[in-house]
Amino acid sequence: MTLLQLDHLTMRFGGVTALDEVDLAVEEGEILGLIGPNGAGKTTIFNVVTGVFSPTAGDVRFEGTSIVGRKRHDVTKVGIARTFQNIRLFAEMTALENVMVGADNHHATSIVSASLRLPRHRREEQDGRRRGHELLELVGIAHRAEDAARNLPYGDQRRLEIARALATGPKLLLLDEPAAGFNPNEKRNLADLVRKVRDTGYTILLIEHDMGLVMPLCDRVAVLDFGRKIADGPPAEVQADEKVVNAYLGVPAE
Repeated sequence: MTLLQLDHLTMRFGGVTALDEVDLAVEEGEILGLIGPNGAGKTTIFNVVTGVFSPTAGDVRFEGTSIVGRKRHDVTKVGIARTFQNIRLFAEMTALENVMVGADNHHATSIVSASLRLPRHRREEQDGRRRGHELLELVGIAHRAEDAARNLPYGDQRRLEIARALATGPKLLLLDEPAAGFNPNEKRNLADLVRKVRDTGYTILLIEHDMGLVMPLCDRVAVLDFGRKIADGPPAEVQADEKVVNAYLGVPAE
């Protein structure tokens, strides 16, 4: 089943075309790698999908329904979550509290109910706390639950951001360069985590520059260059594609 479909997606900023009629499908249950040189348009795709930008032309469909024009919180509610290149955590909150903020996305408690600590609010808070512990366990930092986010090692902060995104209850998780700043051992551990998350029932679209991480991890790889998709297929096939090699080595295409 196709979970996310981009049809002729185009995004222009003034005279600059960041995305040029990009077609891309993300299938349920897969890990799809989205790669390309700096400035290729990868993060722009994430920003269009999550409602940060409205595309100049084209369509974004999630489970068959167009989500173009939806606000960011509405995109989250339909089942899409993301992480960022630059970590965006609530530094003074604990790891558990950060994850519970994500879980609030599905709570229906009113401000009055929360302020009066009514039973429904207390139940939702308990559910959020339980789910928070489960997700911290999933990403491997359950032992840091009560530590302030700012005190976590960099790698654990990356894991915490993934846990918080999962707390929103997504069907599709967008990871924007989750291995940035990692050493080789940390990258291997991250790959294990991404596989574990997928095997738990999530679909993953991953932006990453490290081909040593992407190729063995992803089921399929799509390549952007100057806003155009130039390849899409199994990792070994994409890695051998002459257009892809040229894009990374800076050789102009014919």
